[in-house]
Amino acid sequence: MNWDLSKYLALFVSESREHLDALSAGLVRLEKAGGGGEVPAEVVDELFRHVHSLKGMAAAMQLEGIALLAHRAEDVVGVVRALGTAPSAEVVDLLLAVTDALSEMVKEAGAGGAPVAPEPLAERLSAASSRLRGSTPTATAAAPPPAAPAPAGPDPEAIPAGKTRRLRVDVEVVEGSPVPAVRGFLVLKRLEGAGRVVTASPGAAELRAGQMPGRKLTVEVETDQPVAEVERTLAQIADLGRVQVLEVAEPAPHRPPPPAAPPRPEGPGEAPRTVRVRAEMLDEFLDVSGELLLATARLRELGRAMPEAGRRAHEEGLDRLQAIAKDLHGRVMSARMTPLTGLSDRLPRAARDLARRTGKQVDVVVTGSEIEVDRALLDEISDPVLHLLRNAVDHGIETAAQRIAAGKRPTGRIEVSARRERDRVILEVSDDGRGMDPESLRRSAVARGAIGAEAAAALPDAEALLLACLPGVSTAGQVTDVSGRGVGMDAVKRSVESLSGTLAIESRRGEGTRFTMRLPLTVAMQPVLLVRVGLEVVAIPVSKVHGASQAHVEALDRAGGAPQLAFGGGHVPVHDLGVLLGTGPAADGRRRSIVITDSEAGRVGLAVDQLLGQEEAVLKPLHGPLSLVPGLSAVTVLGNGRPVFVIDVPALVAA
Repeated sequence: MNWDLSKYLALFVSESREHLDALSAGLVRLEKAGGGGEVPAEVVDELFRHVHSLKGMAAAMQLEGIALLAHRAEDVVGVVRALGTAPSAEVVDLLLAVTDALSEMVKEAGAGGAPVAPEPLAERLSAASSRLRGSTPTATAAAPPPAAPAPAGPDPEAIPAGKTRRLRVDVEVVEGSPVPAVRGFLVLKRLEGAGRVVTASPGAAELRAGQMPGRKLTVEVETDQPVAEVERTLAQIADLGRVQVLEVAEPAPHRPPPPAAPPRPEGPGEAPRTVRVRAEMLDEFLDVSGELLLATARLRELGRAMPEAGRRAHEEGLDRLQAIAKDLHGRVMSARMTPLTGLSDRLPRAARDLARRTGKQVDVVVTGSEIEVDRALLDEISDPVLHLLRNAVDHGIETAAQRIAAGKRPTGRIEVSARRERDRVILEVSDDGRGMDPESLRRSAVARGAIGAEAAAALPDAEALLLACLPGVSTAGQVTDVSGRGVGMDAVKRSVESLSGTLAIESRRGEGTRFTMRLPLTVAMQPVLLVRVGLEVVAIPVSKVHGASQAHVEALDRAGGAPQLAFGGGHVPVHDLGVLLGTGPAADGRRRSIVITDSEAGRVGLAVDQLLGQEEAVLKPLHGPLSLVPGLSAVTVLGNGRPVFVIDVPALVAA
């Protein structure tokens, strides 16, 4: 029987990446235990579980190269577990190198390749395993969990290996497994490779359809392999809670599979039923649900022209439809939510590698990784958070000698925290390093021509710190391949603002720095302020709006070539939004509304003709040539069917 495994490749890649991220984070935790010291048993147990699961999954997918390298790594972790002491830095370095190699191999497999295990790395693992075993007479590689003992009877191992026997295999998948039918399918496939499958309940077709009542599978197979060998084969498959292999004297009578139990409502103590869905499909669902909301708004707009007699029934029906549409949109958004663990698990390893390169000692503490955000948001913030972490290690944390001289502990501390505040998530990256110097940033910004000397001197320290986000501005004493060129922080700020978020910096010389990102939980729906400029209507993200005022722009004092509006105890430059958009300036000198918002150089005022109010907008990304137009970030559709562009104020002002 030929089995098509390609349909499970995406699942294999996804689960493998999760195991490898956790394996990498666990190895960093293991390293902190210190060479020769007592190692926390739960850490090594987790490492063994992850590498064992990866090995079994790769073997089931017939990716022998990945299975081989994972098996060699499993041997090393098994010996470490038996020894009960933390391994040397050399062993941790080797296992981390193996993790990197496995990541590349999984990536190659996901692209349709057949990765081959790097022979030098496999040999180094074998040598490390042998050295560790020789360090104690009782150290042996940990064996897979034993199957349930067979009842008393003839010893199956006493039967010659070449004799054909019929075995009954009962398997139960653990609760919480996201794809129990896939695990059952892999069991059936491995048994088919061991001999001839006589009966299977449920059968292959049912397993392929995702049907596995009670998460249980019963198979009878004729094979010449011993019972223990079959048990070892099945032990390589992840998420199997019970495996029982019994020899039967004669074929058991055929019994139809029991009917599937009716679905029960979930209650306290019951594991939720889960299924993996492609991220692209969730994106499509979100797009469709957003279109439904827009269509509902359009119908409501059209209903205003109906006769009064029929309008009430129309409005009642629309209210019901809108409630359903909002509920559907909310459920799709909930399905897209994913914990920050996918990001936070990679941070300790990244900090550890960079600290090694720079000769520093750094601890990374992550809190709030269970907070859930939109998957699209998580993809967008991964690089900014990683950049802030790397910048903290390379530029913020001092060397051990410098820290001791300053009265600090030799090991620097970086904290990455997340917390939820209503409809926003607050991400903070802080360190206890040397801090930032506002005066140095002012000098660097003036030298780069990014700001005038008078304007720089007038900036409060809190705003002067944000000068680090201007292109080319840096206070690094030397340039490295990580920081010091004045690039990166501007990209971080742009990324945060493109998500309708804000970036704040707090720092004290000699005490450390804190970067705070305030982000929406989702990027698919945002509150916007609608404004009219001439005949055009555009939207400004509400998260960027600090306030509004009215004034005769021509009567305002001017400085630096732009009118200045008094606001919040200072002055902000005012720009005509019509001029920035290319529609032309206002035709008369009447009082205009001025929206105070953010730009890369600080707060600015945008002169508009009319404020139209606030709306919850379903945002759609721009494609084609529109995505290349500076100052446009997204598009939404009003209830009257009119498309409205959402403007990117920093990019628009900078252009």
